[in-house]
Amino acid sequence: MHDRMTLRGCALLVGLTCLGVAAPRPAEACGGTFCDSGPTSMPVDQTGETLLFVLDETHVEAHIQIQYDPETNAEQFAWVVPVTALPEFSVGSQRLFTNLLGATVPSYGWSSWSEPCGFDTGGFDEGGCDETGGFDDGGSVKLDVSGPEEPPAPEVVLATTVGAFEVFVLDGGTVAGVMQWLGDNGFAQDPAAAPILEQYLAEGHLFVALRLTAEAGVGEIHPITLRYPGSEPCVPIRLTRIAARDDMEIRALFLADGRVSSSNYRHVTLNPLRLDWIGQGADYREVVTMAVDEPGADGHAFVTEYAGPSGLVSRTDLLGATWDSAQFLRAADSTDATSLLVEQEHYRIDVATGDCMPVNPLIDGLVARYLPTPPEISTQLLCDDPLTFAAAVDPTAWNGPAFAAELEDRIIAPGVHANELLDAWPYLTRLYTTLSPHEMTQDPMFHATPELPEQTTLRWLGTRNSFCDGVSSFGLPDGRLVALPDPASWPAIAPESMPWAETVEYLPAMGAPVVEVDHRDAIASLLAAWNEEHGPARSPSSAACDGGTSSGGSGTAATDSGAGLDETRGSGCGCRGSGSDLGGTALMVLMIAAMTRRSGLHDA
Repeated sequence: MHDRMTLRGCALLVGLTCLGVAAPRPAEACGGTFCDSGPTSMPVDQTGETLLFVLDETHVEAHIQIQYDPETNAEQFAWVVPVTALPEFSVGSQRLFTNLLGATVPSYGWSSWSEPCGFDTGGFDEGGCDETGGFDDGGSVKLDVSGPEEPPAPEVVLATTVGAFEVFVLDGGTVAGVMQWLGDNGFAQDPAAAPILEQYLAEGHLFVALRLTAEAGVGEIHPITLRYPGSEPCVPIRLTRIAARDDMEIRALFLADGRVSSSNYRHVTLNPLRLDWIGQGADYREVVTMAVDEPGADGHAFVTEYAGPSGLVSRTDLLGATWDSAQFLRAADSTDATSLLVEQEHYRIDVATGDCMPVNPLIDGLVARYLPTPPEISTQLLCDDPLTFAAAVDPTAWNGPAFAAELEDRIIAPGVHANELLDAWPYLTRLYTTLSPHEMTQDPMFHATPELPEQTTLRWLGTRNSFCDGVSSFGLPDGRLVALPDPASWPAIAPESMPWAETVEYLPAMGAPVVEVDHRDAIASLLAAWNEEHGPARSPSSAACDGGTSSGGSGTAATDSGAGLDETRGSGCGCRGSGSDLGGTALMVLMIAAMTRRSGLHDA
């Protein structure tokens, strides 16, 4: 439990609820940057939420990656965010999110080991921020707006523009007054939000209402950064429930001095037997969803995808060495501006595709506004022939001072700050979960857990073992063996009784994890029964051969977590990738056969 003083310091972020839709306008399905990167990109639900929190002793700085459902094709998107104090706003770095996610996305894969048999077996080589945190579905707030007097309106304590967004901060009033203010100011009202807004008002929160400025397009959507006093970040997920889809993904990243965990959600380690290792973890999201829904976690839990040094995050393209907004300030016309875009390397040719690509995704929006061209002229021409591109630009649209100011505000300054954050904070934590609307009854809160160990493994590799008699097994990274009746697919081991989570834990601010649900013995028993029925689950060390080394097989696919696993691997005594490497005995047999054939040919 937290006293009210602590609660007032709770940093409440996101629960970005789209409250406004209007006439359709084209939107990219992935927004250009709203996808994970890594060895292989993970599919990211566009309605998911990704947040970065920066924790110091007195303030929380929250970076919100604004996401929207492109199927709505909304001309103007709007979001409402509950906060506990008046924030300072700034533009966040899209590239920082890209680099953070790309550096910490785990992958699953496997290598192949085959017993040297003397012939080619054709083996495979493939609550809330208050004390209760509840939401009463049965309750409702009845708004009495039938009288002649208007409901008390909230006070607008701040109205400003931050990058491509208009930002309003509302304080006080009633739910009816807040809803009416939203309607009067062009924000569409969703009646389903009223009871949730009522809760946040009762807890003393302010509301931040954001929407794109009239001239901004969806291509100019960028992260928003909020900084204000507090010590415990919190995601107000209750407000998200009115527009959320089932099993919505939430990724929370933290830059701090040490590891960060949820203080009111549980921590889950996954049962690796439930993961499809042969399919390279393609069912990861389902496994996480089922694990966090198990009794003890009850839909309110996270897995830890990474916890360790922040130095692994790339600085690539956070800030270009040649970027200089002042030069655009002095650019007299579109020809000068186009030349500067190329000279400063805001665009470059992708060596793999030959496409002209923006280094920072937001530059496209600025070019479309200040250097507009006819529809048949693409930005490809900007790289291929800058002078011809410049000749096609509407010359009346160029405004050097305005372009320079927005380039500095939206691209250069956020890049500078992103580098400063990575310099200042040595530790990065990445947490992941999925939530459905009916589970969005308690806002997840977070606290520092500096005594917990690092979790830095991102590449999880098992070994698929093939033996001369046709038997196959799979060695998990933790050393356990699984009988593999069909080496081309992962088996369903006791599907009706096999747990999805290995453990469910509470992670206190100090001290060791408190294991509240432990399925490890049950999992071991079910695996033993499986191996007895479908085995033997033979290990490479049991093969009759001399020593050897294992070979890389299928490669890996990026997924989301290796929670509950370690890096131990079984050792092999022989090696054959795609059944092509032969042991010493087989090689001798082939040499004798070859000599016999050569002798016969000579005799002929």
